[in-house]
Amino acid sequence: MIEQIYTYFTIEMIYFWLNLGVLPFWLILIFFPQAKICKVFGISIFPIFILSLIYCYLIYHIFQYGYDFSINFRLYLGLNELSDLFSNNSFLILFWTHFLAINLFCGGWIVNDYQKFGISKILMFFPLVITYLIGPLGIFVYWIIRIFYAKKISLYD
Repeated sequence: MIEQIYTYFTIEMIYFWLNLGVLPFWLILIFFPQAKICKVFGISIFPIFILSLIYCYLIYHIFQYGYDFSINFRLYLGLNELSDLFSNNSFLILFWTHFLAINLFCGGWIVNDYQKFGISKILMFFPLVITYLIGPLGIFVYWIIRIFYAKKISLYD
């Protein structure tokens, strides 16, 4: 039984389930930001904990197949080395899990922060969707909106 589960969770299947698995969290953040379910499943540590467990499993799985993690440090040497790393599926799935976790964390932070300022849920639809798709741009759009509601520019809040 355990061997069947292990052979089912290939890197391709994990990629599929990661993409499908973050959608409910994002839907909760976008459509139900004031609900109790959002506090439990959206802006808590729960989704990040789940993604961290998946990340640890991936590291273990990749380590078993002899992946040399020291080559990951080559990404700082130039674009050609980064391109070579992204051609490796093992590095790519680790990066993608990292990307999903960071964007989800940022989406949770946006929801938590905009509720402090009483910003309209309808207005927050766009920054949250943009954060889901293009993380840094969504945070920037939220920051611009936040300036008008907070009536101040704060670079470290």
